[in-house]
Amino acid sequence: MRPSHEVLKEAADKIGVKALAATLRLSPALVYKWCQEYDEDDPDTSGARNPLDRLADIIDATGDMDVVNWLCNRAGGFFVPNPEMTVRDFSTDLLVGTQRLVKEFSDMLEEVSGSVANDGAIQPKEAERIRRHWETLKRVAEAFVVSGESGLFNPPSNSGL
Repeated sequence: MRPSHEVLKEAADKIGVKALAATLRLSPALVYKWCQEYDEDDPDTSGARNPLDRLADIIDATGDMDVVNWLCNRAGGFFVPNPEMTVRDFSTDLLVGTQRLVKEFSDMLEEVSGSVANDGAIQPKEAERIRRHWETLKRVAEAFVVSGESGLFNPPSNSGL
């Protein structure tokens, strides 16, 4: 994972540190320090603990992912956590994963179709149900893709034979 100061520096560089500081009503010196490496164990470090580090501290301290969900929503997206990866039998996991992916997609399409079929529109409560199906589908699809990328769907090698 990239260090927070690098992420913040790249973001600040898009509009300039001075412009970002003015928008935040902070001194440019503080924003510059946020964009430098910070090491609490090194007294000679020139950087300062930045807002990204502080958000990480809040999440670590509370274990509450609503902070992440709020931030993702504020940025126009949704948070989908990485799935825990376990493999028992690659062929069974591949089959089960494929079936679950197809089922969740089918469930979402069924919800959309049912919503439209009854009155030709999607009402707010129906949209909420569609959103829940969509969020589940995204989690299942992410788990499937990560499993494939991690090689969990590869057959065990028979190199010892």
